[in-house]
Amino acid sequence: MEVDEQIKIFREFAEQNYYPQILEAVRKGKEHLVFDFSELIKFNTEFSEEMLESPEEFLKAAELSIKEFDLPKKVTKFNIRFTNLPESQKVMISEMRSKHLNKFIWAEGIVRNKTTVRPHVTSSRFECPSCGNILKVLQLDKKYKEPTRCGCGRKGKFKEISKELVDGQGLVLEESPEDLDGAQPKRINVFLKDDLVSPLSEKKTSPGARVKLCGWLVEVPVILRTGGQATKYDLIIEANHCEPMEDDTITELKLTPEEMEQIKEISKSGRAIEILAQNLAPSIYGHDKIKEALVLQLAGGCRKVHPDGVVTRGDMHMLLIGDPGSGKSQLLKRVSKIAPKARFTSGKSATGAGLTASVVKDEFLGGWSLEAGTLVLANQGFAIIDELDKMGKDDRSALHEALEQQTISIAKANIQATLRCETTVLAAANPKFGRFDSYDLIANQINLPPTLINRFDLIFPVKDMPNRERDEQMASFILKLHQNPSLGVAEIPSTLLKKYFAYIRQKIQPKMTDQAIEELKHYYISMRNSGISEEAGIKSIPITARQLEGLVRLSEASAKLRMSKTVTKKDAQKAIELVDYCLNQIAKDSETGRIDIDRLSSRITATQRSSIGTIKEIITALEDQLSTKMIPTEEIIGAAKEKNISQESVEEALEKLRRTGDIFEPKRGFIQRL
Repeated sequence: MEVDEQIKIFREFAEQNYYPQILEAVRKGKEHLVFDFSELIKFNTEFSEEMLESPEEFLKAAELSIKEFDLPKKVTKFNIRFTNLPESQKVMISEMRSKHLNKFIWAEGIVRNKTTVRPHVTSSRFECPSCGNILKVLQLDKKYKEPTRCGCGRKGKFKEISKELVDGQGLVLEESPEDLDGAQPKRINVFLKDDLVSPLSEKKTSPGARVKLCGWLVEVPVILRTGGQATKYDLIIEANHCEPMEDDTITELKLTPEEMEQIKEISKSGRAIEILAQNLAPSIYGHDKIKEALVLQLAGGCRKVHPDGVVTRGDMHMLLIGDPGSGKSQLLKRVSKIAPKARFTSGKSATGAGLTASVVKDEFLGGWSLEAGTLVLANQGFAIIDELDKMGKDDRSALHEALEQQTISIAKANIQATLRCETTVLAAANPKFGRFDSYDLIANQINLPPTLINRFDLIFPVKDMPNRERDEQMASFILKLHQNPSLGVAEIPSTLLKKYFAYIRQKIQPKMTDQAIEELKHYYISMRNSGISEEAGIKSIPITARQLEGLVRLSEASAKLRMSKTVTKKDAQKAIELVDYCLNQIAKDSETGRIDIDRLSSRITATQRSSIGTIKEIITALEDQLSTKMIPTEEIIGAAKEKNISQESVEEALEKLRRTGDIFEPKRGFIQRL
């Protein structure tokens, strides 16, 4: 098709369908307009088919045809962008081959990293010093080209008069993991220019965003170190249009009126938590308390920003720790299907850099650039970490800041950045020796640093104990499910559950009522002071301010599920019930029967701490009594017996003091203070 004909056809098409929009865009000073490709197919099929084969020249013709219109201002440059290309033109990134070169295609994926915007030369004009002739050179390659000779016979040394620059930016687009079945996601470089790098579109294409790109494949020559050209070429997409896709955090929730009705029905039923907990994982038997907690976690609390800039997080973190084969991973997998914007990783293969962010060398423009990790990509969503105990020590420490401050700070290779990660973390781990020892305290078997454990709002031990009645029910449930898989289908479909949680997370922000505050306050104060026992002077700390904040978040989540504007006393009771259940399971001191948070947050319990204090006093008193530095162990045991401390406790306390370097053993059976 001749260029004149192309211009004519395109002009007719624009006049029929888009004339007012073009005038409006020019009046506002815009330099581009987005056209719908399906309209062009309806208008002229032959023209649109040829355009898919050689988009570059057709788009140039389209730009020329726009200039022929009677426009309110003179336009030097006007870009035509196309969206809605036919489905047949979709190419997966891993399937891009040389046959697709210079064809109009579209692809979708996740933006992995993005370079800074820099000007690129498109064409330059040179003047010949001998005859004054002006030569125009188009700059299409990476290398800057100058004219070789002029019409008058002169070679070399031309004077550059002017050059045209456009803003250009590189993206790295990666296939989204959902489209793959276990293969490594492939990447491709994308080149954006002109209005595609305006500050508005800049926000849409930040790393982690999902985009849909229309453009054509171009080959880029690879220059060898010797300066010659390699036989292999690099592929790059020249983007014509870029639009963000429906993200999982659906900003404009596309809810149909029927779905809205169903959502309201569930929330007003008065049993919202139970209904949702039953439908959360119908194919997993039991674990009712955990399912309830997961439903509350999916709803989330309210994030509060105080006037002085301090932020209280609204995300609840949960840790399931339990015996193998008790269905933890299945629950996590199920949550990752329902939770908005969820990312699933397993601890063994996760590193600190992979979870937070890494600094990579930028191939496009040189220099360094940031690449977001799991927790950052799941911002406003869920990060689900299985096998937390298998993670390396150094890698685990990356979680501390992410869990409480909800930011990730990085200072590497001269990049200082703070990334947001308002992410809810759901983690699962096994006990220290793979299984719970029923005779030892649960707290001693959690092989995680106390500072990390303390940041989880709820910690559930999942025990797998033989119990005839329960085992019978469970076995028949599992076997029936194998016999007839359709039994494990939820009444509420997963898509509706996902929309339900996305909706309440975004739209509902309940406020605390005085009754709820009273209820939480009463529980907190009574728990704090239940640990003081007069006779021994032991102060165990049953609960800390972190648990109080956790209670607030849980009660807000309970109110959200009912779509209520206020948090009532009932919501507060639900929160207290769950926190109390967790504390009783994990932090109960077998000796005193009291709840002692130190079981979790430090390795020495309050009872032991007070017995260590007593023994130190005994040692000091015996030194004065016997007027010698070396004290026989028997004497200490005897003195401790009078204070109702058993021999085992004394030996344990001495062992701890020996480890911390307070005492040493100059000879066997004797002890001396350092």
